[in-house]
Amino acid sequence: MRVSYRKPVLDDIAAMQAIVKKEVEEGIILPRSDDELATNIRSYIVAEAEGDIVGYVALHIHSPRLGEIRSLVVGEGYRGRNIGTELVSRALEEGEALGLYEVLALTYTAPFFEALGFKEIPKESIPEHKIWADCIKCKHFPVCNEISLIKTVR
Repeated sequence: MRVSYRKPVLDDIAAMQAIVKKEVEEGIILPRSDDELATNIRSYIVAEAEGDIVGYVALHIHSPRLGEIRSLVVGEGYRGRNIGTELVSRALEEGEALGLYEVLALTYTAPFFEALGFKEIPKESIPEHKIWADCIKCKHFPVCNEISLIKTVR
């Protein structure tokens, strides 16, 4: 199976929503409306196999120094094939090319990110605007079990 990676187009939104539906329902990934995906479509990278989107990730920019890996998902039938690793690697390369210094990740799967060079940090050190823009939408807020990690990219 050959997997290719590309920037999505607006017509990909329905497929992106379908892939992440279960994780959103379980509270693992924050819900994003179609309009929010459309507004931020340039932040995403999709993985495609056999003509279908099988995963994606977003690189969100918080400041001239800090970005964040968001909404990383790989379809259940495609996990364990390094697609997630490749998606994050491509997002990190994009962040570095943009001039970011650090990239943040909030996750329930810290070992995955640690294997990619991320280091755990206290949640109190993440930007306050992240909490009020995103975390407040989470069904687990304010009791968050996610781990905060960061990686220096340049």
